[in-house]
Amino acid sequence: MMTLCGSCRSLVLSLIVTVISIGTTCGSLSSWAKDVPSAESYIASYVGLVFRTYSDSLTRAFDLQHSVEDLLENPNDSTLQNAKNSWLVAREPYGKSEAFRFYGGPIDFYDSSSGFEGPEGRLNSWPLDEAYIDYVRGNPTAGIIGDISIPLTRDVLLGQNQVDDDRSVSTGYHAIEFLLWGQDLTGTTGGLRPVSDFVPGTTTNDRRRRYLDLVVAQLVDDLAFLVKEWTPGSDNYAGAFHSMPEGVALEKILTGLLTMSQFELASERMAVPLDSGDPEDEHSCFSDNTHNDFMYNAIGIENVYFGRYDNYSGVGISDLIKLVNPGLDDQMTAALMHTKASIEKIGAPFDVVLSTPYGSSDRENVETAIDALMAQAVLLKEIGMTLDLSVRITDGEEG
Repeated sequence: MMTLCGSCRSLVLSLIVTVISIGTTCGSLSSWAKDVPSAESYIASYVGLVFRTYSDSLTRAFDLQHSVEDLLENPNDSTLQNAKNSWLVAREPYGKSEAFRFYGGPIDFYDSSSGFEGPEGRLNSWPLDEAYIDYVRGNPTAGIIGDISIPLTRDVLLGQNQVDDDRSVSTGYHAIEFLLWGQDLTGTTGGLRPVSDFVPGTTTNDRRRRYLDLVVAQLVDDLAFLVKEWTPGSDNYAGAFHSMPEGVALEKILTGLLTMSQFELASERMAVPLDSGDPEDEHSCFSDNTHNDFMYNAIGIENVYFGRYDNYSGVGISDLIKLVNPGLDDQMTAALMHTKASIEKIGAPFDVVLSTPYGSSDRENVETAIDALMAQAVLLKEIGMTLDLSVRITDGEEG
């Protein structure tokens, strides 16, 4: 195993800088310097990866929008099921995109002086109080849909999002999910909202139809914003990211992976519902898609580490680390594989897992996945230290 001095690590980091400067500074590196990926190639690969993932998310959101239009034009069991299927398909690339969060990028940027914030809070907020949006068991007139004094416009719905409470979610994937599936009351299937809820002609149904149309349109616009901001070669965030010092860019990337692994996925999405046993705390509780959400998030982390997305293959963190510390790269690769294998063993639907007693094999499988993510996070911190970077868990709201 090759061990590099701190100054050499800095050179690898800072353009990994140019192969010439690395080779000149430390002769022992000359035998492999020609194979060192430049920082430019790594950052360009990351920008390309983000752009492709968000572009795929937008394409599938358009498909969802078309399916919803079909449902509203001709409400029947088939069009409702097609809309549900489109929602499920749309979740895959977006779930993978969450590895790009937590470092103040366009998805979750917040500027306290102007009040501008990225769209994450209106795209994917959860848990969701169903009664804030529509009827629930025991309250047939609940929610914004049931309150005819609330005008239904996009601005109004955006203004209602999490205005009083974090669970007062009015927009995004999970609001759409609830509108399509309804409450999950069975414990064995997702929600069973009847298609009659979308038949026009009553005030409540007409408001529900309009609400669904508005939030899907907002979802499409928010994803289009992210695609625009990450389009390579433009005067946008992608351009700014490309021009950052290499160390700053890598810190952001690794901070996103660490926070997603340890805080968001292991803690918020797995440990919290496991501890509470409350199906309301699971990520996609109406559709029973939570187990897939876990896997999409894990694959998203893996995609960034290896610099790939579907048939796109670029330069990843792995290419850098295997030259600095190949043993650490082997450990990280093994950890990513172990995380995926552990998540594959999590039972579905997840609310059934939550209902099992403490010490059950179903719960132990979730705990194993949590442990795998925590071990993965430890290695991400070690990768940061190896590259002399400040990598930490954040809430994402940074400039």
